[in-house]
Amino acid sequence: MNELARELNSTLEGSVAYGFLSSVGKRMYFPKGITAQSAEAGEKAKTYNATVGLATSKGQPMHLGDIMGLFREGVFKPSEIFNYAPGGGDKTLRAIWKEEMVRKNPSLAGKPTSGCLVSAGLTHAISMIATLFVDEGDVVVLPDLFWDNYDLIFSELRGARIVTFPFFDGDGFNVEGMKKTLMDQDGDHVRLMLNFPNNPTGYTPTRREMDAIVKAIVEVADSGRKVMVISDDAYFGLFFEPETASESLFAYLADAHENIFAIKGDGATKEDMVWGFRIGFVTYASKGLDKAQLAALENKTLGMIRCTVSNCDRPGQSMLVHAYREGENVQADKARTFEEMRRRYRRIHQAIASHPQTLLRAYPFNSGYFMAFDTTGHSAEQLRRHLLDDYGIGTVNIMDRTLRLAYCSVEEESLEDLVDKVYKAAEELWS
Repeated sequence: MNELARELNSTLEGSVAYGFLSSVGKRMYFPKGITAQSAEAGEKAKTYNATVGLATSKGQPMHLGDIMGLFREGVFKPSEIFNYAPGGGDKTLRAIWKEEMVRKNPSLAGKPTSGCLVSAGLTHAISMIATLFVDEGDVVVLPDLFWDNYDLIFSELRGARIVTFPFFDGDGFNVEGMKKTLMDQDGDHVRLMLNFPNNPTGYTPTRREMDAIVKAIVEVADSGRKVMVISDDAYFGLFFEPETASESLFAYLADAHENIFAIKGDGATKEDMVWGFRIGFVTYASKGLDKAQLAALENKTLGMIRCTVSNCDRPGQSMLVHAYREGENVQADKARTFEEMRRRYRRIHQAIASHPQTLLRAYPFNSGYFMAFDTTGHSAEQLRRHLLDDYGIGTVNIMDRTLRLAYCSVEEESLEDLVDKVYKAAEELWS
């Protein structure tokens, strides 16, 4: 094992995070090689910097004028578009994101967390987390309604075993089912992944449910088990009902218990409507982690970034920084988008309410981009194909028992017609 990895492991040993490290996670470190030496030279090499494999002229990257010409003159330097980004992301962007994270989650104020490390989208963030903290044969607990990429990441990539509990108990989140499933697992380390607003259902726990979730996880930790909780906050902020919890679970777990290791994956992707930029973030916290241990986790994550994508999208990061610092319409554009999504949410709720919940039963939903139907024992794939082939309507089948509609991508005035056709297609197949 590399000596740098040994040093990081020594720093983390005894912490709640150390016990979750996979075999890869224990071997991972950020090398003091080209990238680290280049970063150091960037700070101190005032005469010549002969470290980076980047062709420059007069201090700026050489570039194609046809690409630079696509950007408004005087806004960006070539180095802000064509240069490599630091391994952990643009420092200004990271600082802004952390500040915004605390603003959006007031419960985080004053709680120690790691820095927010930039990933190449949220999928990359989750994949890195899985590689660092999940070994073959480990159990990852999930609600039974989950994004299908989790199966690919945890089961196929890492060889873990996914154990599920029913997402809903009646019309709300199944807190007791979650707690029982965690307590039923063998060993003293358990891993839990939660995604709110949920994909595919579009459900976020109410404030009361979120309090109950936190209480249940703390009770598991009180039993002596170490609990790692990954919060996938891809659709954070799209909360449409006043009773819906409006802070991330991560904010409540960050200092909830010495046995709880909290990880937050989020991104500008949906929050700031820059889907194609592929910019996500990873943040760590625990009541039991000190500054040196948080830094060690950052270092291991930097190693993961280095050995997967090396560094993340520079133009996208620069454009986000520019928008945050100098943009005149950022908040207005986000508010306008939120209101449009809320109108679509209300319209589709109304459309569904006009149909009997027999062949198709809508899962509760209150947030995000999606809603989904329980196909009540019928094949969701059969319905998906019928809608596509005979109606020209694209939907998503989840595990052949759930049909997901992304109402975010359908105009408000078309939602009633969409829902009517979905119900009509189900009747044609199964009545």
